[in-house]
Amino acid sequence: MIPDMATSQARRLWFSLPAELARRFRPHADRLATKILDEIQHAVPEYAKPLEGQFGEVIVRAIEQAVLSCLDSIEDTRSTSDHWGRMFHEVGRRVYHDGGSLNSLQAAYRAGGQAAWRYVSSFGQSMRLPVPMLCVSAEAIFAYVDEISSYSVEGYTLAQARATGTLERRRRRLLELILATPPSSPAAVASMAKAAQWEVPEWVTVVALEPLAEEQFPPVLGADVLVDLEGASPCLLTPDPARDLAEMPHWRAAVGPRVRVSDAATSLHWARRTLELVGAGVIPAAPVVHSADHLTALWLLQDRFLLDELSARVLAPFGPLTPKQQLRLAETLLAWVKCNGNTLDIARLLDIHPQTVRYRVAQLGELFGDRLGDPEERLKMQITLEAHHLLGTRPE
Repeated sequence: MIPDMATSQARRLWFSLPAELARRFRPHADRLATKILDEIQHAVPEYAKPLEGQFGEVIVRAIEQAVLSCLDSIEDTRSTSDHWGRMFHEVGRRVYHDGGSLNSLQAAYRAGGQAAWRYVSSFGQSMRLPVPMLCVSAEAIFAYVDEISSYSVEGYTLAQARATGTLERRRRRLLELILATPPSSPAAVASMAKAAQWEVPEWVTVVALEPLAEEQFPPVLGADVLVDLEGASPCLLTPDPARDLAEMPHWRAAVGPRVRVSDAATSLHWARRTLELVGAGVIPAAPVVHSADHLTALWLLQDRFLLDELSARVLAPFGPLTPKQQLRLAETLLAWVKCNGNTLDIARLLDIHPQTVRYRVAQLGELFGDRLGDPEERLKMQITLEAHHLLGTRPE
């Protein structure tokens, strides 16, 4: 729904500037519009092409109208205020029907706003305008960009919703928007949620799914759940995981952390990573696995390359040993760190004789020397050894 521009924040800011400023700037309007278009085409790859046909006409006309509308607002000329918002709504609709992406459209608005501010700032300094006036101009430019961007977002998402046809497809598209990386704008999510008849909750949990049988039965879920069971990596987004995961006999579920809607992609990332570690045998398999119960494993194993690099540096003294010696001494070193060097505790933990512990600790002393007395080195050793223990790999 397009709001009344007479009450907009941008219009109030523009109107607070002296009318003389608009009259002095009007000769620059065409040049500014050209600068904005050049910056958009330079900064946004999707627009780095000749703007031809009806689509090009809409974009060029919208940029020119944006500049003139700002000047009209300073002079309180309201002749265009009834239709210019609709023009930017039409921009969003046209971009969608021409196959453009919403992210690129929003990037174009940001680039255009930055180009406008650079030009206005240079003009203001050349005219020796007061700093407070330049500050108001900057605030007005970016408030204006936010407003016209929101119209185009609404035009784009409503056109998209009409094109998808069914509520189910709208909700599938909404889920894609919420889980997009980089994140979709709140305006895009809110507009698509409205079209999908989905009330945006404050907190959500994303669950990665894996079918347990060849025949896949859809789970019974609440009406407020967004779900994708047809993609290569099935998942669902729910505001109430306890309710929706109670009965899922045909699926394994890995539950991501509870987050705000804007961080849903992060929840999905850790849910999928949890599912991967279940598949690798690192995390015990269960019908429902919560990432929150395995934070240490997720953190330790989040980057195998860095783990291997750390292992090569920290555990280098194990290199010349045989595989059997490496495993035995790595086990003892990890126990030694955990038990603060207490021989009897280590013996009980490893179920070996205390004298065996003393012998192995002496070997470790020969291999690592003073590093065993360095708290930072001991922490690195424990991190690396714990990761190898989880992976079932040899510390070489």
